[in-house]
Amino acid sequence: MKRRRFLEKLAGGAVLGTAGTLGTAEGKPQPVIPPLDGPLLKTPAALMAPRADGIEVVWAVDRLCRGWVEWQSADGTKGKAAADPFGFVPQGDQIIRVRVDGLKPGTEYRIRAVVESGDGQAAREEGPWRKFRTLDPVAKTTRFVVWNDTHQWADTIGKLHEITPTDTDFMIWNGDTCNDWHEEAWLTPTLLHPGGCDVTAGRPVFLTMGNHDTRGKWAFKVPERIATPDGRPFYAFRSGPMAVICLHTGEDKPDDHPSFGGRAAFEMLRREQAEWLGNVTARPEFRDAPYRVVFCHIPLRWTKEAPALAYDKGAYDAFSRASRTQWHDALVKWGTQVVVSGHTHSTALIAANGEFPYVQLVGGGPQPEKATLISGSADAKALKFTCRDLAGKVLHEVEFKPLRPI
Repeated sequence: MKRRRFLEKLAGGAVLGTAGTLGTAEGKPQPVIPPLDGPLLKTPAALMAPRADGIEVVWAVDRLCRGWVEWQSADGTKGKAAADPFGFVPQGDQIIRVRVDGLKPGTEYRIRAVVESGDGQAAREEGPWRKFRTLDPVAKTTRFVVWNDTHQWADTIGKLHEITPTDTDFMIWNGDTCNDWHEEAWLTPTLLHPGGCDVTAGRPVFLTMGNHDTRGKWAFKVPERIATPDGRPFYAFRSGPMAVICLHTGEDKPDDHPSFGGRAAFEMLRREQAEWLGNVTARPEFRDAPYRVVFCHIPLRWTKEAPALAYDKGAYDAFSRASRTQWHDALVKWGTQVVVSGHTHSTALIAANGEFPYVQLVGGGPQPEKATLISGSADAKALKFTCRDLAGKVLHEVEFKPLRPI
């Protein structure tokens, strides 16, 4: 596995000179912040965590601003989301986020962010209109794509953005958007304008947390810049005949590892997710789903599983035994067909067996020659996954029959 050598090279000062990617300052990697798009807006409005009844919109501003979201449907219905949970117009001096509710399932909308200066100046800016479609839990089909382990690698992000379809129901960004968060200034360009690309245009994003997304003294600010359906790093949703569960596998070493500086508390989070899994999979829309898929950053299975690791000597988990121990029984009871992950920087397709009745599919690494795009679709006949490299070569394919008729 060459993942460790990549990280050592990065930490040694690999230089990537595109906006939103890594540059160097005093020998340390840091992202280059893209230029402002206007007097107030710093990034495109990212469309995140789509739901059957809405979506969340997150964008960066360059000073204290207030903002809201305007939306329109094809039948002429218009609306405005302009209040936060405490009764304020959404405001911020770095980030503004607006949750849009009350939309119709499976419906196409156009949506835009609007900001005004909050410091007494007469400044206003309207972002461009953007199209998206709400999720449809009862649709006969669904289409989606998966990125993983982009690690601020500009060439990879740019190429992925170029080849990823924009007519999918959603995209899963399956962890490790970065290497670490040692500088607060890295957060916004990496998460909201990666590689200078408007990655949520035409494909609203669900983000799962990778172990590197939790590293560095500013990692606790990641939740300010991403959205999930319920405000937690684990969640579930239904898109057509496919039920999806997204989980947070935490770090690849125990919480008390000295490299975390006392900041990690993932053992408790894994236990909480185990209890939640039992509840969410009992809900009819998940219990009776024809297809059942799990996304998490660190695999739950791997090709070689050592019984014990010397974490004090630099070892790390290629698969998350700690997560599997907590979740395995619930996932088997639910009828999980496939777990889709990243983390290892090398692709894998591990077949189901008697002990582990779910397939494990793993995407590639951040370098352009290792990166992958996973595409998927589900209809009445099959759930299909195809893992390709950036040149379009098929690396892995797998399909599943429905667990119940559609």
